[in-house]
Amino acid sequence: MAECTVVYKVESQDASDASMRQKATKTVYIKSNNARIDLKAPAYDQTTIYNKTTVTATVLRSFGEDKYMTSLNTKQWRKVNESLDSIQTQFTTDSISILDYPCKKALLLLKNGDTVTVYYTSVIIPSVREYEYMFKDIPGFVLGYERIENTGVKTIFWATQINLYNPVAASKFDIPTKGYRIIPVD
Repeated sequence: MAECTVVYKVESQDASDASMRQKATKTVYIKSNNARIDLKAPAYDQTTIYNKTTVTATVLRSFGEDKYMTSLNTKQWRKVNESLDSIQTQFTTDSISILDYPCKKALLLLKNGDTVTVYYTSVIIPSVREYEYMFKDIPGFVLGYERIENTGVKTIFWATQINLYNPVAASKFDIPTKGYRIIPVD
């Protein structure tokens, strides 16, 4: 799939409390070799713009009126994500339906001990996978996932909307040239 928009609701649950709390919304835009992830929470916004052709990323963060930008070249992008290179993946035979798409289940064990349960559809294959580095080896589009941290906190990302038909504006992938404080990466 070379062009799409997917919206996820993000909820969390503490180990000591069974109730779920809406935490944020996440929107993924894909157009050709570009991907953009917008994460909007009550206290902050974060946008990651990833270019598959150049293997570069720009992360924009806003906390109230304070805005920060970090640009990552190929080497920096890989270093930031290096802990995700040694993920152990177990594909299961379990399946569910999300937004009427058949989804298969995979279990990811991260180096730090966190577990991620992934639900992906092989009906949609994204043209860019590395934007969400943890899922770069998943053979389809991830429509839902649950991450349980070793502290017991569970965070759930679940697709609530998918649009495969309306074009994504090329301007979504423009990098701002002013209004942000530049935060360099070593």
